[in-house]
Amino acid sequence: MPVTWSDAVDDVLASDLTAVLSYATPAGGAVVTPVSPIGLRDREAGTVGFTTSVGFGRKLERIRRDPRVALSYHAREHGFSESAMFVHVQGTATARRLDLEALQREVGSRSERFMGPPRTGRFWDRWLREYYQDRLVVDVTVTRIVTWPDLGCRGGPEVSGDPLPVDAPAPQPPPAKGAGPRLDSLRAAARLRALDHVLLAWIEADGYPAALPVAVGSGGPDGIRITTSGAALPPGGRRAGLVGHSYRAALVGLAVRQHTGWLTSDRPDAGVYAPHTARGFRAPSNKTLLLLANGLLAKKGMRDARRSGAADLV
Repeated sequence: MPVTWSDAVDDVLASDLTAVLSYATPAGGAVVTPVSPIGLRDREAGTVGFTTSVGFGRKLERIRRDPRVALSYHAREHGFSESAMFVHVQGTATARRLDLEALQREVGSRSERFMGPPRTGRFWDRWLREYYQDRLVVDVTVTRIVTWPDLGCRGGPEVSGDPLPVDAPAPQPPPAKGAGPRLDSLRAAARLRALDHVLLAWIEADGYPAALPVAVGSGGPDGIRITTSGAALPPGGRRAGLVGHSYRAALVGLAVRQHTGWLTSDRPDAGVYAPHTARGFRAPSNKTLLLLANGLLAKKGMRDARRSGAADLV
């Protein structure tokens, strides 16, 4: 039977401009990245979804390798809900490619609600062809939905669907290159503190990603100090993903900092995160410049996907 959810949860799923996607790495860690769900969900089928570009082949390949993912609806800016609820959806992902008619039917009107009408005309139709047309819908068949009454994950969680694992995930052996920071933790912490939302993700005992909002403290030789105000961190050491992001209406001015690294926690509400890798970008704060950049990135991503064969895997 499909997992069902309440009207209060549906209000969040229908209304948030952004969520964060968490998925597993081959080494048992997690990557966490913002996506735009644009209200994609089907209560009768028990699915939620988001869109992505064919050019993001590495993300798609990792999801294909392990389709257990999570979507965390954690922010209310520039959306349509006034709820204070944090909604964490875990499930199994499947990517599908749509023809133009189906893409417009399933995605077009929903996207316009959040992003405004698309730019059209001789130049824009050509420039944004890959950005608007070479897109996938990723459907997530819901396994469970975990909700907290506020965005800080304070209070007891409610669970719909499969029960949460009884045991915390076991600590992992440290990486062969060592668990300590491989980047400047002081600089990484300062960059994350400048962003509005920071979330940490790891893999639970049953293989599904967990994600929580965290506060970023100081950076030092051992890593970045992080704390939670609600739900607990897993004990011990493990691979984990960390993301910070800020955004404005229609995702103009989107800024993202992503890390993979090592989490060490000996308290439920505090830990140290040692960053190993970093990626980041800042989108233009002007809508026209943003669309120009999106078109260029989509063309490059599609070209790379065709060269690598990733475009033929969906």
